[in-house]
Amino acid sequence: MPLSPYTGLTRAHWEAAADALLAAVEPYATGDRALYHLPGDHESWSGRLCDGLEGYARTLLLAAFRRDEAVLERYADGLAAGVSGVWPRIEDRAQPLVEAASIALALRLTRPLLWDRLPDAVRQRAAAWLGDALHAEPWPCNWQLFPVTVGGFLQEIGYRPEASREAIDRGLARIEDWYAGDGWYTDGDGRKFDHYNGWAMHLYPVLHAWLADDERLLELYGGRLSRHLADYARMFGGDGAPMRQGRSLTYRFATAAPLWLGALTGHTPLAPGVTRRLASGALSYFLDRGAVDANGLLTLDWHGPDPSVLQGYSGPASPYWASKGFLGLLLPAGHPVWTATEEPAPVEREDAVTALAAPNWLLQSTRSDGLVRLHNHGSEDVRYDPYYTRLAYSTATAPSASPPYDNSVLVGGDPSRTDIVPLGVGDGWAASRHSVRDGVRVTSVVLAEGAVEVRVHEVAGAPPGTEVRVTGWAPSEGLRAELLPAVGLSGEGEPAGTTSAGPTLFAVVARLTADPDPAPLADLVTVRPSGDGAVDVRFGGGRRVRIQPSGECPVTDSDT
Repeated sequence: MPLSPYTGLTRAHWEAAADALLAAVEPYATGDRALYHLPGDHESWSGRLCDGLEGYARTLLLAAFRRDEAVLERYADGLAAGVSGVWPRIEDRAQPLVEAASIALALRLTRPLLWDRLPDAVRQRAAAWLGDALHAEPWPCNWQLFPVTVGGFLQEIGYRPEASREAIDRGLARIEDWYAGDGWYTDGDGRKFDHYNGWAMHLYPVLHAWLADDERLLELYGGRLSRHLADYARMFGGDGAPMRQGRSLTYRFATAAPLWLGALTGHTPLAPGVTRRLASGALSYFLDRGAVDANGLLTLDWHGPDPSVLQGYSGPASPYWASKGFLGLLLPAGHPVWTATEEPAPVEREDAVTALAAPNWLLQSTRSDGLVRLHNHGSEDVRYDPYYTRLAYSTATAPSASPPYDNSVLVGGDPSRTDIVPLGVGDGWAASRHSVRDGVRVTSVVLAEGAVEVRVHEVAGAPPGTEVRVTGWAPSEGLRAELLPAVGLSGEGEPAGTTSAGPTLFAVVARLTADPDPAPLADLVTVRPSGDGAVDVRFGGGRRVRIQPSGECPVTDSDT
């Protein structure tokens, strides 16, 4: 049996990919190698100098994982020049603080190969430059962990140990406010659940504890990571695609970082063959779909050019946070994660509907087509953002940035979904309430079985006669997106109805599938109003459920 029957990738492929990425950026380094000015017309709001620093720092991190001494020597030259006046100072809430964390982590990981070989004067200047991160004010989100990461390295080398310890303690204490339980963090205040859980909120504390050989911290943060991975492993499609939700999606295969981290530290519920199958699947998914251009450079997008994926902080080198996905190269070639035969991913084993209580999400996966769908009833950003506030996401579709809005309830033409209040999750269901505008509230429940979704919405506070439209999955090549009106709605494509004098129920049946010849939806589920503010659902397999959005328990199984 081949070593990698699912992805075909081995450690040698990962090494070759890292080498190719590092070789491709080298022509864009300045003469002193302190900055990497990658081509592109999307300069970040931090400006060209910071973008050049970002190019250095993020590719240095890749070099640190690769541990090629010849490559590290080039970065040593750049470090010497950078801390001698080329790099901008680390200041409050400024991009150099982010990049300082990557530089410090890389130096800590490669200390015998890079730091210890530097002239003493360079080490002193580098420590002083990094030292500003100990007191720079971070944004109240994953940025709180950048001083932690810098402080961990500076404490190790004996530079300002007391200030370093204070920075570590301060940052680790801050993220406790954002731990939601069950291995999930929100990225700052509110309910911002996204990929930053894996490539930041878990990554930095666990790596710090592991590098510091702090058993107490590693037990705490490693335990949380392990719990997170039990859910996270279910969020990859059969083709390797990560969930297309949240911001900074241009970081792509950084989504593999927490998988490797669990194996590296021994805090994972996943078998080695599953870990590598998921990580390699993510890498090959993007490399096979245009993640690198003709010059071998990572591009600013998900697949092809897509401005909707980018943020104001995105610059030409931003995609190289994907370097975190190569964390697995820290594991020796003889480690089981590299020698074990790949095993199927969770989505390849069986159909599953999994409730995640902390983010108030429902994961729905189908083995036959390898699709994973995320029903979002608990995550939102500080503003209306299609990558946070839609009712559902998947590993195979992207939210539409303009009309017609996918996976939405439009009340009076308004697709807004803010002030989301989670109402719980259970056996195959999730529920939430959100605001559309002042006085208008929508309570939503989704019930899933197989590839079938029943979505029920109760609209309250809207004037009688207000139009309500419900949308489903955005069209995508090779997929079948269906949406059938069930209660209070009529029409195809975007079923519509109107509100009555009081709270009004609307229901649809939806399906997203890649199966070429699926059974008719009408044969799989029936949905009927019960006349008491509820709908009755019966699946073809026999399960009967009553959905009452405003009830104390939104979903109850029924024998009648």
